[in-house]
Amino acid sequence: MSTQKSCTKASAAPGPVAKGSIRIYSMRFCPFAQRTRLVLNAKGIKHDIVNINLTDKPDWFLKKNPLGLVPTLETSAGDVIYESLITSEYLDEVYPEKKLLPSCPLAKAQQKMLVEHFSKVIPYFYKIPTAKHNKEDVSGLEAELAEKFAKLNEELVKKKTKFFGGDSITMIDYMIWPFFERLCVFDMKHCLDKTPELKKWTECMSQDPAVKASGHSVDTYRGFYKSYFDGKANYDYGL
Repeated sequence: MSTQKSCTKASAAPGPVAKGSIRIYSMRFCPFAQRTRLVLNAKGIKHDIVNINLTDKPDWFLKKNPLGLVPTLETSAGDVIYESLITSEYLDEVYPEKKLLPSCPLAKAQQKMLVEHFSKVIPYFYKIPTAKHNKEDVSGLEAELAEKFAKLNEELVKKKTKFFGGDSITMIDYMIWPFFERLCVFDMKHCLDKTPELKKWTECMSQDPAVKASGHSVDTYRGFYKSYFDGKANYDYGL
């Protein structure tokens, strides 16, 4: 996990990326950036992290990525790649040791389809906490989320494996994990109550070294998200 404070508009630009390394422009609490950090850690890729204050972005960062999004990768040659799924696949192709995506085209397509299905789940990780912050009833949203979790649970039941890609962690697991890591933070873990296989999957994932190296404690997450929902996001919370 990164302990570097976030760069703001007033921050000086970092130097060039060292040869033999790669840089990720990240934000400590962003689940999409966490996807790419998980891949970097899982594959043991030498890298440095530059955190970005997403409400006060440096001009030099916007020159690298005009969309101002994290994660953004920069190579020692100055090439820039962004979007979490694209950066993760890029890393898996460029650094072939410990491949995370299957070599079989069908299995690879199946993982990508599952990520696409999971994209319909992601909005609930914003809708439910926002509604709770506004003291609104979330029972309907939580029921919908539980239904979507039930479909993911069925995938594991059908596969009869610990992880979504088999008996070891693959790309699909890392791409959906950051959101499950936040279930406790948002008091949404009960949405897993009727999905025993998915619940077991979360327990197995939480023991993975890359997961441990890429996340934060529940208290740290809660501190950040409180500041976020209060409209004063503290990107350096806990440092």
